[in-house]
Amino acid sequence: MAPRRCTPQEAAHLVCAVDSIGFGLGPAIPPAFLSALGERDDWEDLILGGALLLDYYKVFTKPGVSYRSAFFGPAERILLAEGHNIELVPGGFRQFALILRLLPPRIMAVQTAPADAAGNLNLSLHFSATRDELLRAGRDPERQLFVEVNPHLPRTRSLPPLYDNTLPLDIVDVLIEADGEPFTLEEPVPDETDAAIATNALMFVTDGATLQTGIGGVPSIVATRLAEGPGGDYGVHSEMFTNGLMRLHQAGKVTNAKGIFDGVSVITFALGSAELNRWLDENPEVAFLPVDVVNDPSIIARNRKFVSVNGALAVDLYGQVVADYIGGKQISGVGGQEDFLAAADLNMDAHALVCLRSTVTIGGELRSSIMGRLPEGAVVSTPRHHTSVVVTEYGAARVTGMTVRERACALAEIAHPDFRDELRTLAGTFGRR
Repeated sequence: MAPRRCTPQEAAHLVCAVDSIGFGLGPAIPPAFLSALGERDDWEDLILGGALLLDYYKVFTKPGVSYRSAFFGPAERILLAEGHNIELVPGGFRQFALILRLLPPRIMAVQTAPADAAGNLNLSLHFSATRDELLRAGRDPERQLFVEVNPHLPRTRSLPPLYDNTLPLDIVDVLIEADGEPFTLEEPVPDETDAAIATNALMFVTDGATLQTGIGGVPSIVATRLAEGPGGDYGVHSEMFTNGLMRLHQAGKVTNAKGIFDGVSVITFALGSAELNRWLDENPEVAFLPVDVVNDPSIIARNRKFVSVNGALAVDLYGQVVADYIGGKQISGVGGQEDFLAAADLNMDAHALVCLRSTVTIGGELRSSIMGRLPEGAVVSTPRHHTSVVVTEYGAARVTGMTVRERACALAEIAHPDFRDELRTLAGTFGRR
């Protein structure tokens, strides 16, 4: 059966005043459809579930609308600060699919590239955790599948027949025709502190390493320096694909002889510049796979010389990592960080780097990001037994295999000098009682 073709506004009026809509993370979000939903004011109980909004959509500000987010970005933080009905659903990236199954939303919505000659819609920049639920919604007569098609999105590759990043056109209920330019994310401008942290992180990256990098200044510098440096023979197994990883490919430094999924860079979503989007179009060097594969620690650990580069907000002397909630504020979400840190525990030649600045300024006061103990209300993102290497601009502490006291002393040594002596004294008491 052919889908109903309509404008974003027409699609928005197919949603009931009491209804539920689910969508994926970041580049999976159908922007024109969400914008059109914001033009209505008759919502009674509209529940939206998704993650990492890439824009500020008015629908989330409307009375009668609630948003269940699995990962906060800037838009979620702004909407929450404004007092709108937004709540975090705690869960790692691999759990997103289960969370959707537990709801499940009556409408599943996604944006895709146009259908190919065989009638398949390409999921473009996002595979992640939603494809199975999109298929279920399209095949269930009691549910609806809304697809926003954008001709400007790249068609990306997967690894068929085992993994398929397309949707059959004939299960779509509503096809929304859109023409906006896809969201792009330019890299942050790194500063001297980022550069120093990256320098310390690069000590753990050797020729032949398989890389996972997140977003931000430090991962960007790491990838750029590797692209410009003398080394090579790298592999990529990363939750997110970035401009930096593209540059590594362009420099001819990626061979992907990594021991599993050889020959391709394995990712589950991509977010970056317009150049990155063009480069990914029909590119056989990159394979989008489901997040339950990409983020599976037992699979990650099979990669040769795996090195993970992620960020944090704070680390205490026990090695507990805070990466998403601190100071009474939800900053991001659990995501996949713990999966990649756990994977490094399973292989002697792997390194999971938790990178952070040694200090943060709050209310005009300089505070240490390496803390004796976490403040009340801080939420641990990664437990201490998965913490392997912590990196600041003052050095790197590899704490795997250390006692409680030894790791506390090692972490104190990479703190800011203004706080180091106090932390050293406290670290000496750890594990003694």
